[in-house]
Amino acid sequence: MNAVVIAVVVMLVLSLCRVNVVFALIIGALFGGIVGGLGVNATVGAFSAGVGGGADIALSYALLGGFAVAISHAGLPKWLVENLLKVVGREGDSRRKALSKTLIIFVIFVTACFSQNVIPIHIAFIPLLIPPLLYIMNELQLDRRLIACVLTFGLTAPYILLPVGFGQLFQQILVDNISKNGLNIEIADIAAPMLIPVAGMFLGLLFAVFISYRKPRQYNSSTSAKEEEKEGYQMWGVIFSIVAIFVTMIVQIATDSMVFGAISGIAVLYVSRSISWRQSDALFTKGMQMMAFIGFTMIAASGFAEVLEQTGDIEKLVHNAANLIGNHQSIGALLLLVVGLLVTMGIGSSFSTIPIIASIFVPLSLELDFSPIATICIVGTAAALGDAGSPASDSTLGPTAGLNADLQHNHIWDSCVPTFLHYNIPLILFGWLAAMIL
Repeated sequence: MNAVVIAVVVMLVLSLCRVNVVFALIIGALFGGIVGGLGVNATVGAFSAGVGGGADIALSYALLGGFAVAISHAGLPKWLVENLLKVVGREGDSRRKALSKTLIIFVIFVTACFSQNVIPIHIAFIPLLIPPLLYIMNELQLDRRLIACVLTFGLTAPYILLPVGFGQLFQQILVDNISKNGLNIEIADIAAPMLIPVAGMFLGLLFAVFISYRKPRQYNSSTSAKEEEKEGYQMWGVIFSIVAIFVTMIVQIATDSMVFGAISGIAVLYVSRSISWRQSDALFTKGMQMMAFIGFTMIAASGFAEVLEQTGDIEKLVHNAANLIGNHQSIGALLLLVVGLLVTMGIGSSFSTIPIIASIFVPLSLELDFSPIATICIVGTAAALGDAGSPASDSTLGPTAGLNADLQHNHIWDSCVPTFLHYNIPLILFGWLAAMIL
């Protein structure tokens, strides 16, 4: 058996059985390493060597959690909830309630899309925007699985399609690796073939909005949330919270570091006396606890990915798929996309997957006589496939971190499974269709 398949299947089965994702990644890596011939000691060594790759992002998310709690204490969420409740109303008619739901979904959708291209801060906005909205979502009985789908679409589709912000980074990595493996292309060549797979994602989003999760869903509004709503706030704190958010965005974009962005925002809150030094330790501890799950999962995912690479079975998986393909383009496109899904589901990052699969996918696609734009579509779609539904992807971990602030949103069943069904399945279907017609 192939080590990649074994590791990913073990990790996914354990996750679906509600085993903690971090434990599932560690156990999956152990199984994969042993099946791949590394042995226990070498597997542990590879995993330990890989975890360092997730340290920076884990620290970034921890500081962002602290920043989010500091913003909350300064009064911005209370102000936001108070003003949104005026729009929503507590006993409003059904039409007003529907308009309020539409407004919240639209604001989250636009913010998520902008976070990839217009203001490239990725998931940094989630702990700031989503937890304050949970009380209102509960009042409206808005299904959080729908919000997870909206967030994940905004975190993935724009960078796949548009060469701006994170899209510039994704498409440049795609160009560099495809060109290095025998097919000279430019960034301008990518948007057109990737439009078809992204259209599949958009149809999945519409299905989630209007069919899957349109019915009301009950959540408990915690006592603490109600009490916080009653507490007052000072406009001074609200104003400097907004200033701190903009400073964080600007510094993060300028330095390409979420760590220094979060530190800059926190400094603004300190200097403006929106929060006091005496409160800082408790606030940051609470914030880091809120984001600890995503940080530890990313660290474990880095170790998991290192074990898979050390086994060498990613290449074997592709070569085995090539032996099954023969000269059949339709079978070839489908198998390559499935292999990309398996690899990305395990690694959890489309950006990190591209160099791994491009070295094998490009020569194989050319051998099967796929056109250059069909090859771009196959490699780009295969790399992006697992990002939406992977338990180790920040495109699912980010939404969970925000939606589970009151412990009523399960990472696997409420984030990963819904996004997998509504995005990965359409991506395979529309990616395969694009490869056939382009």
